[in-house]
Amino acid sequence: MYVPKKIFFTRGLGIHKEKLTSFELALRNAGIAPFNLVGVSSIYPAGCVIVDRDEGLRELIPGQIVHAVYSKIETNEPHRLIASSIGMARPRDENAYGYLSEHHGYGETEEQSGNYAQDLAAEMLATILGVEFDPDSSWDEKRQIWTISNKIVETRNITQAARGDAAGRWTTVVTAAILLP
Repeated sequence: MYVPKKIFFTRGLGIHKEKLTSFELALRNAGIAPFNLVGVSSIYPAGCVIVDRDEGLRELIPGQIVHAVYSKIETNEPHRLIASSIGMARPRDENAYGYLSEHHGYGETEEQSGNYAQDLAAEMLATILGVEFDPDSSWDEKRQIWTISNKIVETRNITQAARGDAAGRWTTVVTAAILLP
């Protein structure tokens, strides 16, 4: 049985005249281009430890199949704002699982996209923990309820935003949560 024991977060940006090459450059910038990424759903494994990107990358070898929750978005429209985010919410109980969320969108700043992804992960976790809240309330109001409940220990996001290349070349942003054995 494979249950990830470690996780790291990364992000990248690529710009090129070819769409696929732009994506490749974003993966290179994120440090994850030499791996075969397999997208998985959004569960943060119980007991999983967050490590920094450099430590996580040292555990991987080129060509390895790597499980990831990732998000990407691209544009070739000059100056168009794009953003990609991964949100995370971990429960206080280390024996319980948490959530990861992926989000990407047009016209969102890095802060807007990051907050949205973080909010998604926290809401998913709060609903399984039985924390009552109004889903239409503001992020700050929900965060206060989740903090008071003492059931969510940490939320975070990693986000990459960019404006489309002025010359109309493909601009790609990618974010990822890389799960390690």
